Amino acid sequence: MDFKFLADTVRNLILNTVKEWDIIYTENKPARLFSRSLFLPLVTLASISTFLGAFLFTNTELTNVYSLIAGIRYFATMTIVVYGTALAMREIMKTFGYGNDTGTAFKIVSASLVPLLLCQILSQLFESFIFVNILAFFGFYILYTGIERMLSPTDSDRIKMMIAVPMVFFILFILTGRIVSQITDKFYFSIFS
Repeated sequence: MDFKFLADTVRNLILNTVKEWDIIYTENKPARLFSRSLFLPLVTLASISTFLGAFLFTNTELTNVYSLIAGIRYFATMTIVVYGTALAMREIMKTFGYGNDTGTAFKIVSASLVPLLLCQILSQLFESFIFVNILAFFGFYILYTGIERMLSPTDSDRIKMMIAVPMVFFILFILTGRIVSQITDKFYFSIFS
């Protein structure tokens, strides 16, 4: 894991989005680096935050194991959703004639989720900070700029992608969240109840 890459990419995506996308395009670093040094560290921190928030601040009659399961559930859900959205974006890119590159699709999707994951780190730990999640909408701008810089689409294709990619993300998030919740709840209540 490259901590310098993580810190620089997060800072530059938020403070100077266009310049950072130009750097990402010209340096052409592998998608594996984005996975291991950007997405996975952030989703791991958000998962730990979910565990700690459930363990320290959620007032339930459930055992502490449920807090651990909540963290694992968050990690599994976000990982499946992000990789699934990247695969769907690859298919969307292929449909519009912008290549069949899973790496580019993953870079765009994972970078556009940086604000969401940063907000989740705080709001999953402290439920009273849920209003912070409004800042995650900055990810739409990062997505828009990433599509523009990495693919150079026509205006109509860019708008179609800006509608399709978030729609796929939200649908996958709802479906995956429900399925993973049902599986983990059945597991918990069959063993610990």
